Amino acid sequence: MENVSVGALSDVSLSVPCGQVVCLSGASGSGKSRLLRAVADLEPHGGSICLAGTGQMDMPAHQWRSWVVMVPADSQWWFDDVGAHFPAKAGDQLPAALGLPPECMDWSVSRLSSGERQRLALWRALSLEPQALLLDEPTANLDDETTKAIENWLLEEIRQRQLATLWVAHDAAQIQRVANAHYRIHGARLESVHGSD
Repeated sequence: MENVSVGALSDVSLSVPCGQVVCLSGASGSGKSRLLRAVADLEPHGGSICLAGTGQMDMPAHQWRSWVVMVPADSQWWFDDVGAHFPAKAGDQLPAALGLPPECMDWSVSRLSSGERQRLALWRALSLEPQALLLDEPTANLDDETTKAIENWLLEEIRQRQLATLWVAHDAAQIQRVANAHYRIHGARLESVHGSD
């Protein structure tokens, strides 16, 4: 992204290499989620955003969002059944790290805990075969043990699939574990934070 402005943020320029995680942190309300939404083409913004040389404005929004998939902090579910949100056979390939049985695809969304929704939303995003991932505090509702299992699984998927990943996090220990690079929002700017490599 080059010279992106959204909300109070301005002149944000950032490169996210394929297969790497760039973490974003900052105070509540600093604009982390809005920046992710801008990258996902869900929020009006200034500046330019491109993926593998293709500009966000050069393709229909729905196509961009199939390439650049955002997992918001509060995942959205449109159908009553979990499985209706996934491609066929997704239940057969359910990663062990999610800690859920294959039959969870037959469950009603209403019976899922917030943590279960969060884990399944990550799997739903990956099942779309994206080229880039935007993760907004993807482990916020999980206990420490599950958080580390999900981190390890995500990092393996990101590296194997060579996904460029922007990961919003507030926990310094998590950032240390997952980030190839770390930027903190300070005022209207992004500042590089050293020591995350």
